[in-house]
Amino acid sequence: MTDAGMQPECPAGFAVFETVIGPCSIAWGERGIVGVQLPERDEALTRARMQASFPALAEALPPPSVRAAIDATTAMLAGAPLDLLEIVLDEEGVPEFHRRVYAIARRIRPGQTRTYGEVAEELGGKGLARAVGQALGRNPFAPIVPCHRVLAADGRPGGFSAPGGALAKMRMLHNEGARPTGTASLFDAF
Repeated sequence: MTDAGMQPECPAGFAVFETVIGPCSIAWGERGIVGVQLPERDEALTRARMQASFPALAEALPPPSVRAAIDATTAMLAGAPLDLLEIVLDEEGVPEFHRRVYAIARRIRPGQTRTYGEVAEELGGKGLARAVGQALGRNPFAPIVPCHRVLAADGRPGGFSAPGGALAKMRMLHNEGARPTGTASLFDAF
């Protein structure tokens, strides 16, 4: 994260931070994290997307609680077995069904996966699998809400709306040590 053009620590803002998968960004308010973004192609695009998503927020130095969230997220993306449950999310404006889906996804341990159908069953029935996928596709907190750990029934990645698509999802799972189909990862050679 660069300091150029940043405001001092403040109760609301956003920051761009480097991870093993590229530059991510995080936005916060007085009640917690309001958004997290997986990498775009470069830092400038990541910053521009965050500014478009949260036009009322300025880039700022994160307060200690947000700095801790950044550090934990960076470590988890690098393969540390962290669940990030201690990070407070501000879910105001998030539909109730989505909140329920995100709560289930947050309980999936690093290196583990579940299917859209399994999440749907926990919510009341396999018929909700498509709605689960739609909620995860609108996840404003990835990877703190680890939607990358939810797969299609046959272990395929299924959809992934973040930049990089299914390949990004599989790379994050690889970094966590997950082997959803029981076979070696495409990334083992790297």
